[in-house]
Amino acid sequence: MLFDDLVGFGLFVGYFMVAGIVPLLMVRGLRKSPFELARKMLHAVITMSIFALLYLFSAWYVAIVAALGFTLGMYVILGLVADSWSFQRLAVEREDGEFRRSLIVVQLSIITLVSVFRGLLGIDWQYIAVVALMAWGFGDAAAALIGRAFGTRTIVHPQVQGPKTVEGTLAMFVVAGLSIFLTLATYASQPWHVSLAVALLVAPVSSAVEFFSPRGKDTITVPLSTAFAILPLISLFSFLGV
Repeated sequence: MLFDDLVGFGLFVGYFMVAGIVPLLMVRGLRKSPFELARKMLHAVITMSIFALLYLFSAWYVAIVAALGFTLGMYVILGLVADSWSFQRLAVEREDGEFRRSLIVVQLSIITLVSVFRGLLGIDWQYIAVVALMAWGFGDAAAALIGRAFGTRTIVHPQVQGPKTVEGTLAMFVVAGLSIFLTLATYASQPWHVSLAVALLVAPVSSAVEFFSPRGKDTITVPLSTAFAILPLISLFSFLGV
């Protein structure tokens, strides 16, 4: 079992090396490198890593240890290479040290989701961790990319940090809702009408939390709020026999 977990950890690290670095090299190698696209590609890689944590390891707590080990290792490595030319060429940071801080925050989010929805509640509820990350990963990407490319109506609010647009917020709502619906209907095998009802009720929560989250904190606020909004709804529908 230890050998299998070590192999799983190797595959987990390998996934990030291949799925994260190779596409990043391709995008950042373009003459006019789309900065936000590169950032959201990394978000997508992190989002999909939930499947590796859930299926590569013998137990949920082993997956947590693996995630912690990977995060701490990367934190140290990134600190050592932060000033190198190669890192500066690939970096998708808005400010120095942002990538390292974001790494810690997003991994804490994933670790919390796995601990609660696989460890505490059991394997039957692990799909909620997946759904929550899909809503964040793809919804947030849509908000940023659509907002930058097509956003014309800026929203000004004292509790909002950074540029937010009507178009970006609507994109977050639509894509987060679709992600919730499709993931529940396929991965969780929920009835389509339950999946649709949950998506319509939770997508506004996801988009509102993303809208008001301080910069960089949506990586933890959106997945957790989405997950804990889905849990009582699924429980209610199950109780009602819908």
